Amino acid sequence: MAPPTAKHGKRLFKYVPQKKKIDFATLREDIPRIIVNPEYSWIIALLLLLLEVVVTAFVIYKIPYTEIDWKAYMQEVEGVLNGTLDYQFLKGDTGPLVYPGGFVYVYSILYAITQKGTNIFLAQHLFAFLYLATLYVVFRLYTRSQIVPPYALIFMCCTSYRIHSIYVLRLFNDPVAIFFLFVALNYFSDDKWYTGCFFFSFAVSIKMNIMLFAPGLLFILLHSIGMRETFYCISLCGIIQLLVGLPFLLTNPVSYISRSFDLGRIFLYEWTVNWRLIPEEIFVNRLFHLCLLLLHLIVLAAFAYSWTRKFGIRNSGEKRSLAFDNFLFILFVSNFVGIAFSRSLHYQFYVWYFFTLPHLLWSTNYNPVLKLFILGVLELCWNTFPSTVLSSILLHACHLFIMTNLLFHGCPVPYVKPKKAAP
Repeated sequence: MAPPTAKHGKRLFKYVPQKKKIDFATLREDIPRIIVNPEYSWIIALLLLLLEVVVTAFVIYKIPYTEIDWKAYMQEVEGVLNGTLDYQFLKGDTGPLVYPGGFVYVYSILYAITQKGTNIFLAQHLFAFLYLATLYVVFRLYTRSQIVPPYALIFMCCTSYRIHSIYVLRLFNDPVAIFFLFVALNYFSDDKWYTGCFFFSFAVSIKMNIMLFAPGLLFILLHSIGMRETFYCISLCGIIQLLVGLPFLLTNPVSYISRSFDLGRIFLYEWTVNWRLIPEEIFVNRLFHLCLLLLHLIVLAAFAYSWTRKFGIRNSGEKRSLAFDNFLFILFVSNFVGIAFSRSLHYQFYVWYFFTLPHLLWSTNYNPVLKLFILGVLELCWNTFPSTVLSSILLHACHLFIMTNLLFHGCPVPYVKPKKAAP
């Protein structure tokens, strides 16, 4: 953590360094404690990072690559590189360009590095590095958590085929946005608000789903740094969006905004993971979309009321300071609620909340066995292709189980170290 700033004079997030050393002479006896005590999460995280190098390499070399969107991405940015800056004329085989300017810049770099997108094998290795870098910034948060046991981290990386597929077998843009999102969260957790806002806004410029974190971030900003500083942070986010989109805004602002920030976009029913249980005519119905939006806003308002009661609107002293796990809790819940009420979830959208699930589940008061069971059912739902009525029902059931507990009972409870026996 960064030292206290002169402006604030103290840490805005209560956090006590908890990294512990291991006595190798008593390692066998210490193993049960190591896998459940968050103070030792750094050990498990380090081992998992090393293991993931092997697992990810195995996936690349042994499992065939599947083309879905990579060529279309390359075609879209190729149009920009050839001088077309009007979004209405930018498209690929899968349709028009629907992502903001940050996506164009990132994939233009990938276009150049991978010989105009033809070197898929190199691209896979770049995404493998992105995956490992994402794990690092995610683990940097989790190793500071006081509620998630180290063994839960195992289920956040090595065990998910779908996540490895999204990263190194599909090369989707969602992982790129998620990486910059978690970089932003690391800066926020260090009280580096402006740097965090820079990376948060850049993540939004790659894919708009990052905005699902925005309600929680707004609450944290208001609580931690007050109205004026929050206004400056939001202004910075807006400036970043203007700068990123400037070449396209100067050419045709209407087409850029309507394409890259299209809130009314209709998704294809054949790819939906969460709404296979309803007929297609309902799935594309605008009234259905409006109902989901209203439910989203109502549940968000309920959580905001809960946060205000627990933490207050403004940090007024040590008792009101957000614990580190409360900081993660608010952001992760904000995103989770948006996903639960999404008009459609495609398979690559799993990465939107995958790395937040352990923290969300260990913020509930469910039994650890039930928490692991829910993680397993979610993984099963996201690996069922094509989705079925049953897989969609199970997905919604898991979301409902998590959301209701978080709303009525959930709040991060730090790990309580066992008391030593009296001498």
